[in-house]
Amino acid sequence: MIVWLNGTHGVGKTTTSALVQQMLPGSRVFDAEKVGETLMDIKPGLPATDNFQHWPPWRPLVVETARRVLDYAGGTLVMPMTVLVEQYWREISSGFAQHGVPVRHFVLHADQETLRGRIAGDAVVGPDSPFRLHYLEPYAEAARAWLHAEAEVVDTSCLTPVEAARQIVLRVEGGDGVGQKAKST
Repeated sequence: MIVWLNGTHGVGKTTTSALVQQMLPGSRVFDAEKVGETLMDIKPGLPATDNFQHWPPWRPLVVETARRVLDYAGGTLVMPMTVLVEQYWREISSGFAQHGVPVRHFVLHADQETLRGRIAGDAVVGPDSPFRLHYLEPYAEAARAWLHAEAEVVDTSCLTPVEAARQIVLRVEGGDGVGQKAKST
């Protein structure tokens, strides 16, 4: 199984994914960004883009890598990765479906004020990351247009990362099913 943690940059996907992994027996974290970093290391480089997700090989490579890891190690992969382009999510989710890999798609959400506060106070990436701030509006648009309808939303505005992780694990383990969406691919 894949537990995909989506949401804008700076919402807490990486922190929450590590906590979900600790709470969910037999799980591992696989950051699909590493696939993008591998593509960025190709020399000479691939065609210029502002986001490696725009490279067509990234999406099937994420699917193939994740399914191969699951075939080899079993268990659950917790995957923190922002995907705001609906077509890209459709490619990824249908790729998993073609291989019979179940996906629980969660969106970590926070209101704009909370997000800006988290981005301003981030000691790891640095305060007021222009990259993270740049994605606030595209996230809000994706949330309105398709993302919140396609995933299980966990509003982290008033939650600690531990509380958000607990909610996700409870839902994955069948605790309450709140927010579960029917998936169509």
